[in-house]
Amino acid sequence: MASLSEIARTQTELDEPQQTHLHRFVVSWGLIADLCFSDLLLNVPTDAKGSHFVVAGQVRPTTNQTLYVRDLLGEIADEEERPLIARSYRRGEIIEGEVTDPIIRERVRMLCIPVRHKGETIAVLSRESTPSVGRAAGELERTYQEIFNRFARMIAAGEFPYAREDGDSEENLRVGDGCLVLDGSARVTYASPNAVSALHRIGIHVNTEGLRVGELGLDDEPVRTAFAVAAPVTEEIDPRPGVSVLLRCIPMVDAGRVTGAVLLLRDVTEIRRRDRLLLSKDATIREIHHRVKNNLQTISSLLRLQGRRLSSDEAKSAIGESVRRISSIALVHDILAREAGEDIPFVEVLRPLVRMVEESLNSPDREVGFSVHGDPGILPAGIATPMAVVLNELLQNTMDHAFPPAPDGSRPVGRVRVEMVNDGLELVTRVIDDGAGLPEGFSVAASTGLGLSIVRALVTSDLAGTIDMFEPVAGGGGTQVDLRVPLDAELPG
Repeated sequence: MASLSEIARTQTELDEPQQTHLHRFVVSWGLIADLCFSDLLLNVPTDAKGSHFVVAGQVRPTTNQTLYVRDLLGEIADEEERPLIARSYRRGEIIEGEVTDPIIRERVRMLCIPVRHKGETIAVLSRESTPSVGRAAGELERTYQEIFNRFARMIAAGEFPYAREDGDSEENLRVGDGCLVLDGSARVTYASPNAVSALHRIGIHVNTEGLRVGELGLDDEPVRTAFAVAAPVTEEIDPRPGVSVLLRCIPMVDAGRVTGAVLLLRDVTEIRRRDRLLLSKDATIREIHHRVKNNLQTISSLLRLQGRRLSSDEAKSAIGESVRRISSIALVHDILAREAGEDIPFVEVLRPLVRMVEESLNSPDREVGFSVHGDPGILPAGIATPMAVVLNELLQNTMDHAFPPAPDGSRPVGRVRVEMVNDGLELVTRVIDDGAGLPEGFSVAASTGLGLSIVRALVTSDLAGTIDMFEPVAGGGGTQVDLRVPLDAELPG
């Protein structure tokens, strides 16, 4: 589905400031749809004459059923199909009437409001609903319709959307959450049933009519600020310990003067309680990761102490391999202990891991340089932990077999390149060396070495991936290991 930006750019003659004005308009117009109980369509002319209009925006009310089940973005109609829209655009006036809608082929009550930017009509907002027959509107409907009419005049005068917004769209309050209507002196003239219920939930049971927000026991700073700057203000307040209320004060303006306001409010106490619980759980999980890392480091230290007491070179080597395996897992837990959630930037594991192998396995008799290329991106812990072990084994295997002592006793020198690419669907890892290459008839599946057995088991079973080893395509000897791990696979456990 095309966006407002795409439609405005490709099908209209609007310039950048005009497009920005309409963007700000559709960010705020959910309130307008709720107040008029109707669908709203933003109709933008495709030519300077205003003979054809494209639907560049659509919003449905949360206070009533929608007239249009399907999305209309991108639909184009001419002035014969939408005569009221064309007339409102050309005259720059609010026009109301009934027409047969060409989309649903039914009679529709339309109110067309010119959308102005710097004195120029750049679009038409159409309120579209079924004609009301034989039912008198209640107090809530009459109040909301009256407020809508005031906002309609602001739109036609270019005073809505506001030149200044508070930029807080995170919570997205709507009229159905609870609505207080304030007059020009910031006194309550109407409280919706949902607003009364919200006030009762937070312990306020007084009759609100004629009172200011501060007199209700709520912090009135958002209201005073909104009246002072003639722009919406959103703020979360705590009227008493353990109670949180989100307020959004939206002023109604006439010729630059604030004549009243709509105050939306929502009791967010339970949401904040859950947020605090999640933060507490997250802190607990991170503490667990921190303790696991410390325990793994303790095990590594004990193994190192044991290794120093051994006289067998083979036993010392086995202990050293175990230490590096444990350290690679500890690296992942170290990152998880510092990051929120269970996803980590794997490059923060990869670089220390490569450095650890390089420092522990290089010696005066052998000099091998390592380099890291690409970005593995963000990986879940379920992939990051086995991948760390796999990379440790591959790098260790490379050092053990790709750069053996030279027959003439000279010092082996080589390079190992680690490449990782994450496209969101698959993680591709390549370990390329310029060493001795694979022995004749070598097969990963048939290898009995402990290191490659661990790699094979982790890649094929835990990661549901594949592994392949061959001579690099560029030639010149050496070995290339290719790992492919799907990121959307259902992992065991």
